Parts: sequence; structure tokens; C-alpha cells
Amino acid sequence: MAGKILLAGGAGYIGSHTYLALVAAGFEVIIFDNFVNSHPSVTERLAEISGAPVTCVTGDVRDSAALDRLFAEHDIAAVVHFAALKSVADSVKDPLGYLDNNLGGLVTLLAAMDRARCRNLVFSSSATVYGIPDETPTPETAERRAMNPYGRSKIMCEEVLEELATADPGWAFGILRYFNPAGAHPSGLIGEDPKDVPNNLMPFVAKVAIGEIAQIKVFGNDYPTPDGTGVRDYIHVEDLARGHLLSLQSLLSTGQGHVVNLGTGKGQSVLDVINAYSAACGQDLPFVFEARRPGDVPIYCAQTDLAKSVLGFETEKSLADMCESSWHWVTSQAHLKRP
Repeated sequence: MAGKILLAGGAGYIGSHTYLALVAAGFEVIIFDNFVNSHPSVTERLAEISGAPVTCVTGDVRDSAALDRLFAEHDIAAVVHFAALKSVADSVKDPLGYLDNNLGGLVTLLAAMDRARCRNLVFSSSATVYGIPDETPTPETAERRAMNPYGRSKIMCEEVLEELATADPGWAFGILRYFNPAGAHPSGLIGEDPKDVPNNLMPFVAKVAIGEIAQIKVFGNDYPTPDGTGVRDYIHVEDLARGHLLSLQSLLSTGQGHVVNLGTGKGQSVLDVINAYSAACGQDLPFVFEARRPGDVPIYCAQTDLAKSVLGFETEKSLADMCESSWHWVTSQAHLKRP
């Protein structure tokens, strides 16, 4: 297959699973990562799973000289860009840092791609760009109205890509708006591994299951949902990785860009997740109800018709699959070598 694929931020949670999907499809892949939110040992695990050495270059997407060297040394056909900070709470504390990393990193990367005449990019966006949507399931045509600096950084990035594609039709961008990634690889060797207290529900539940956190806080039990708790669209990380593969293949085969949601189109409540994880780990997990958080909405799900029609993308794995693979991952941690 002509040309290599560069995964910026490829050692992270979603990036590492996407690496395996691309390698299995026959792509030659290079990981470029600064390891701020990932562990160098991930590359060893990827080599173990794939049965082949992993090419990994340590560097930052804001370093134009490092990017120029990378493009000069390798024939790169396309980039999949994961290298961004993603904590809503941290973005509120440090909006400038989020703009520098997320928006500045993208602009620096695009400039390096332009110099190398590499014009295909799959961009890791987020359903956060919808803010509090007017309708759910939420379509890609919904108004973008972020509620925090992280979401605004993603909107700004999307706007940069749109403006660049308008100015030069030689560019092709796949903009993928994730809903709630969860789960892990069946090997138990890679999965979500937040360095601090998790911001997302599934890894938080996992830490309660292994005894690192005392109980799960459920924010709100009086929403207009079947059990009163908030409903979200959870997608298995392996399904999400396959979505990146399909997006990349579409860009390379058609030269046409796209903007699609990646989700299941079906919602699961907080209690659904707790019950499914309790079944996976074989114990009832403790939880406590607390007041609603400002800005939370009752139901947040993806409209998925466009991803199916444009990419042929449909999810294959269930909430039980997410919980079982997550439990296998967290209980395997003691056996993994840490840096």
C-alpha cells in the first residue's frame, strides 16, 4: 500500500486501538506522541498484539521542525490526528493551554503537511461541539455551540479545516465527532488509562470496581428518562477505531471529505452502565445519588444515518462487551510493565 499513515497522538486510548485496526487492514503506521496522556510501554504492548515492531517517534505536534523531519524521512500518505487535550474541567482552568495545544497543534501540523504535500487528514473531534443540543438523537447539521473551552477548541479546529478545504479543494478531511468511547482491547493489554481521577463514567466505574474509589457518584436521578438518570451514547473503542479506518479509506479512495457522528444511536443510562459493569465484575457496585450538575442534559445520543451512508459504518459491540473488556483490562494492569 503506497504511503504510510501517521498517527499523531497514536499511543493514547483511541489512537492505540486505531493503530491495531489500521495495521490489520494492511497499512504501514507511524506513531508520533509526546506521551503527556499516554505511556511509552503502550508501544511494546502494540507490538505484542500485532506481532510486529512498532515505529514510534517521540515528539509534539506543536514542534514544526520535528514534523518536518518526520515527513522528510517517511512517505506519509495521510494523518490521523488524536493529539489533543480533552478534559473539560482542565480546559476551564487553563483555556490558553487548551488553545495552544489543540488549535495551535492542529495549525502547526497542517502547515507541516502542506509543506510535505500530504493533504489527507482524519480529525478527532467530539460531540462536545453540540453543547446542549436542541434535538436528540443529534444530527451532524445541529448548531455548534460549545459550553466550555475544550468544546470551543474543537469547534475552532473544525472551522480551520473547513476554511482550508474551501480555499484548496486538494485537501480532504474526515471530521469524526465521537460520543462516549468505552471498553478495551480483548487482549487486556491496552485500554483507557487516565493518569488522574477519571472524567468519564466508565473508567470511574472501573476504579470503583477494583477498589481505588469508594463509590460512584450519580449526578441526578430525576431526569425524564426511564430510570431518572442521564442517558448517553456509549461506543466501544474497537468500533470507534474501525470508524477511523473507514474514514481514512474513504479519504484515500474518493478524495472527498466528510463530517460524521460516531456512536451507536442508542442511549444507556448511568444505572444501565453500573448494572452492566456489576455483572461484568461479579459484584454490586456502590453508588450514591447527588444533585444534577449544571449543563448536563437528560439524553445525549448520536444520529448515525450519515456515518452508515457515507462510510458504511455500524457498531457491532454492546454495552456488555464494553464492560467485560474494561474489566479484563483493569484486572490485567498488575501484570503489565509500567514505565
